[in-house]
Amino acid sequence: MKMRTIISALFVLSALFTGAQNYTLNQCKDLAIKNNIKVKNKGLDVEASKEIKRAAFTKYFAEVKATALGYHFSDPLLKMDMKGGNLPVYDGNMANLASATNFAYFPDMSLSLLEKGNLGFVTATQPLYAGGRIKSGNKLASIGVEVSELQLKLIEKEILLETEKQYWQVISLYEKKKTLEHYRCLLDTLHRNVLIGVKAGMVTRNDLLKVELKQNELQMDYSKLNNGIELAKMAFCQYIGIDYTNGIKFEDKTAIDETPEQYYIDHLDALVNREEYTMLQKSTQAEKYKTKLQRGDYLPQAAIGVGAAYLDIMDDSGDGYGMVFGTINIPISKWWESKHKMKERRIREEQNKNMVNDTNEQLLLQMQQGLNTLNEAYTQIQLAQKSIRQSEENLMINQNHYKAGMVDVSDMLEAQAQLQESYDKYTEALTQYRIAKVNYLQVTGR
Repeated sequence: MKMRTIISALFVLSALFTGAQNYTLNQCKDLAIKNNIKVKNKGLDVEASKEIKRAAFTKYFAEVKATALGYHFSDPLLKMDMKGGNLPVYDGNMANLASATNFAYFPDMSLSLLEKGNLGFVTATQPLYAGGRIKSGNKLASIGVEVSELQLKLIEKEILLETEKQYWQVISLYEKKKTLEHYRCLLDTLHRNVLIGVKAGMVTRNDLLKVELKQNELQMDYSKLNNGIELAKMAFCQYIGIDYTNGIKFEDKTAIDETPEQYYIDHLDALVNREEYTMLQKSTQAEKYKTKLQRGDYLPQAAIGVGAAYLDIMDDSGDGYGMVFGTINIPISKWWESKHKMKERRIREEQNKNMVNDTNEQLLLQMQQGLNTLNEAYTQIQLAQKSIRQSEENLMINQNHYKAGMVDVSDMLEAQAQLQESYDKYTEALTQYRIAKVNYLQVTGR
């Protein structure tokens, strides 16, 4: 027991010092979602659409404007020249004004007005009715947020599907490596037996050369496969956003103990769970609100407000004024185009309806294709399993016949190669089945 504990501890320490680390499929999925640029950018799109929604909500509040103006003309806008002269002195009695005997001299005078001044205005306008455009605009902004969130989910699902594809492709290469190692063991055993036969004079050297040529070929395939594994691991590390190291591993079981039937689902029921379906419904709602926005352009608009003004245009002492006001805006000239614009909006809604129906049919077709692919992949697994059993039986028969001298080395090599090919096809079938299963779950909204 102590020896086993010591060995386990040494194994862990060795993995730490060599930088080896095993990643499970779920860990790879989490890393892919966390580090993918498309996911990050779409997350920013969601935040941007939320800001648009917040901006649209501010349209419910009063609009406050402030305006300031200062001016100084090169010449006064208004000039007046007043001629002087004797003016009668008024003693308070109108009857004596015409026959006044006392006069005061008034000199000539020039007046200059509106040469410089300052003006300031502040108004707060609260819309009472805007043809429903404020409400429709807010609804559209809310739909924009929901669509952005659905698009984010779609991208995440695409990333997860691609992660599974690349992950199982790496695992399949590991399995093919195991198959090659098993095949190499068979060849080594055959080589030893043939070598004994050559020394005993029972087998020709030509048979020994055939086995050695096959060993050389296998060694080349083994080297190519190792390079392929490392390249696949590098590409996968880049995809999920982690650094590649020589000791990194992706390991999982490849065998399955399930059937496709347990994943079957009614496609019409599954349709409503698709993000694409929900986005289509949102697009229909958006078109209706766009129509309401267009209609609002041709409806009257009413608002009330308060304001304050500061005027300093005659002298250096300005005066302030307050006011309340109401406005009604009737877009009479726009009524001429309203018939055509509203007809255009009805056409757009009809186009959207056609697009929704067509896309829904495509989604159902996609589900059926996913189901067919899943069933085909499972059938390939069963055929590959049958092929393995037949290849194993064929190899065993050839081994017995070879020992009895009934077949030559070429038959043995062919039987071993058939077994290796059967195992490779089984590995590929398992990989395709796992990918098909994830794809079917995705296209059925799960």
